[in-house]
Amino acid sequence: MNSKKSQPGKIYYSIGEVARMFDVNTSLIRYWEQQFEIIRPHKNKKGNRLFTQKDVDNFHIIYHLVKERGYTLRGAREKISKNPGDLRRDLEIIKSLEKMRSFLLDIKKHL
Repeated sequence: MNSKKSQPGKIYYSIGEVARMFDVNTSLIRYWEQQFEIIRPHKNKKGNRLFTQKDVDNFHIIYHLVKERGYTLRGAREKISKNPGDLRRDLEIIKSLEKMRSFLLDIKKHL
């Protein structure tokens, strides 16, 4: 997984930007959109998908469950529907730990 960093203050992300955040193909983003009800991008007049920060956060949860923890899509859907609050809290903890890790690695590089 790449840095998964979103740009602060940005309202919408294109499907390509979201795919780059997670180092996956755009086809996987479209597939997950079909498989998970929590992903509902806006579409412009051309039909291009425009994802909000909430959608990106939901992709973080899906990515974590499916790619990092090895859940099946069905298992991930069930986990998300049963306790979304716990998953969001866990996501915030993971983001915080990733920032801390990045900071520590940066310090190590300068030593």
